[in-house]
Amino acid sequence: MVGRIIETEADVAEGAAWLAAREPRFAAALDLTGALPLRRRADGFATLFSAIVSQQVSTASASAIWARVEALGGHDPLRLATLTDEALRGAGLSRQKISYARAIIESGVDFAALRAMPDEDVVAELVRIKGIGVWTAEIYAMFSLGRADVFAPGDLALRDAARLLFELETRPSEPALRAMSLGWSPWRAVAARLLWAYYRVVNNREGVR
Repeated sequence: MVGRIIETEADVAEGAAWLAAREPRFAAALDLTGALPLRRRADGFATLFSAIVSQQVSTASASAIWARVEALGGHDPLRLATLTDEALRGAGLSRQKISYARAIIESGVDFAALRAMPDEDVVAELVRIKGIGVWTAEIYAMFSLGRADVFAPGDLALRDAARLLFELETRPSEPALRAMSLGWSPWRAVAARLLWAYYRVVNNREGVR
């Protein structure tokens, strides 16, 4: 069953208020960050490909590479299929990321069908594609499908933010943060937004693109 979908800034605000009412540390973080961003994106091939482009590079580098990919028309799967590896490398993509982009096309994933799948099934369907890990699948579910109760505990910024906000001795492991996040259900995706925003305020750094 598909749960709550985040469609508007009002939905985010509702989730933030729910979290703040149940966890004083979230309330304090929200006082620092102010209103949280919606961060909704279109779903489909281009967004998933963009997430691959963003892997292991800075926000600025990812934006520059993606702009060059779009200029080539590579955000469209039909156009991408006609582009040579040389052209894509010229845009700044590594051989590995080029192979991942082509793997999305070859997978035959039905992006429209993902909208009606439960969260766990969305992640399972995406991680079967070469180059798509759990983090990428969860980010897609959160921001492209608007799933309100998906979290991405593999994200280093989230783990650092949780360490700072909850005054933990060390950065929590991915399994530990996943377990911790269960207490923030059914608004775990809003908890992620709040932790990212808190991380930026505390560290004066950029968050996810």
